[in-house]
Amino acid sequence: MIRRLTLAVALSLSAAPASACRLALALGFDVSRSVDDTDYRIQIDGIVGAFFDTEIRGLILDSPQPVAMAVFEWAGQREQLLVADWTLLDSPAAIDRLAQRILTHERESSGLTAVGAALSYGRDLMARAPECLWHTLDMAGDGQNNQGYEPRRVYDSEEFGDITVNGLAIGAHEGQILRWFESNLLHGPGAFAEFAATHEEFAEAFRRKLIRELSEQMIGSLVTDAPPPS
Repeated sequence: MIRRLTLAVALSLSAAPASACRLALALGFDVSRSVDDTDYRIQIDGIVGAFFDTEIRGLILDSPQPVAMAVFEWAGQREQLLVADWTLLDSPAAIDRLAQRILTHERESSGLTAVGAALSYGRDLMARAPECLWHTLDMAGDGQNNQGYEPRRVYDSEEFGDITVNGLAIGAHEGQILRWFESNLLHGPGAFAEFAATHEEFAEAFRRKLIRELSEQMIGSLVTDAPPPS
């Protein structure tokens, strides 16, 4: 069974153009007022640390089809800021440059929690992503929407096409935040949410999420489209 799965993935990958970007992944992280300076630094260190994780670097680089990433911060209805624009992660140096850009970024917002506005911003960012086989928008946050329109209104009024929206719910302030993410934010086939009970657990939850997005979810899509093994 494992050999058949490996063969199916290999056939699907060989059928795609060698130069194709396989995944466009936009990461949005919460800098609203519930995220104090310590929590903010934990998030940044967790994101940057993931890019130096051996398993994650391997998943990014061990393929002829690279991954493209962009990163933004979000808070209130008019508080979204691009931290790093679309970057093709086709070498260790490219990953290092992205990590350094995130590490040296200084937050500019600390307003309310406008999840719908952040979702809309993320959709617009995905609209100008490089041409890739899959498109995923990640939203990390520790609170429900408390300003502006709800995520469901965004889904009703804006076209998301083949964009998958995943989440990372941080439960430091709201015990039901994971359920809210699952009911209101997730979108698309295979969408999922990871959970960190506190900000201190953010790094490990982010690592789990990124590994899943770079491996299991992607392989599942590849196998679905792969021709049956002979």
